[in-house]
Amino acid sequence: MRRFTKMLMALALSVIAVTSLAACARTTTKDSWPRIKQDKKVVVGLDDSFVPMGFRAKSGAVVGYDIDLARAVFKEYGVKVSFQPIDWSMKETELRNQTIDLIWNGYSVTPDREKVVRFSQPYLKNHQILVTKSKDNIKSFADMKGKTVGAQTGSSGAADIDAQPAKLKNLVKGKEPVLYDTFNDAFIDLNANRIQGIVIDEVYGRYYVAHQKNPGAYRITDGNFPAESFAIGMRKSDKVLASKINAALDDLKANGELAKIQKKWFGSAQQ
Repeated sequence: MRRFTKMLMALALSVIAVTSLAACARTTTKDSWPRIKQDKKVVVGLDDSFVPMGFRAKSGAVVGYDIDLARAVFKEYGVKVSFQPIDWSMKETELRNQTIDLIWNGYSVTPDREKVVRFSQPYLKNHQILVTKSKDNIKSFADMKGKTVGAQTGSSGAADIDAQPAKLKNLVKGKEPVLYDTFNDAFIDLNANRIQGIVIDEVYGRYYVAHQKNPGAYRITDGNFPAESFAIGMRKSDKVLASKINAALDDLKANGELAKIQKKWFGSAQQ
């Protein structure tokens, strides 16, 4: 019996050791660049419904501004980019657990995110806007009083609503936004009149409206929130990886490739 008990204890200790090693692997302090360079593969996490940054085309392929930009950046190093759809509200957890190497999908730089993520240099400016139905005659935030507003879970828009409640949160019905997994879900509810407005990234909101059969059915109102910068998120330990991405972004700016990608998706070069 004692021998059997010792065997069980030894087995339990082995399981604990393996689990600890796995945890250490997930929270490694090593820079990812040597592995990426050797494997010639990098995994980008994205919300694959976020037009025009990264989304599914009718063919099923993942396309968008960030898709083209990521491929252009890593083409300079002979590295293939794999795009992994993720739950956007869990993006930092996915990064920490090494399910993905990068968060690259209209990812705004914020003080809270800078505490847990290393950012590349910014590559695009963004603002939060309010999208409503024209028939509701909502021309300002004040007109949202007593109405319902939506936002994506984990988005900059949701964070802005919470951070500056006097601008919108204190006006809306229930005092809290309705949160959605994707902006597509939010637009479904807006079109069904279950909500009356969406706080959304300008790049997404304007692209969505412009590509509807009747763009005039929607109204876009400036959110009056601070301007944001899109950048690529990686683990804090990825100092070399960050320098490689920044160097490639500088090259793409200098050789005009960045402007070409911007013109393709936005119609003109952006800041």
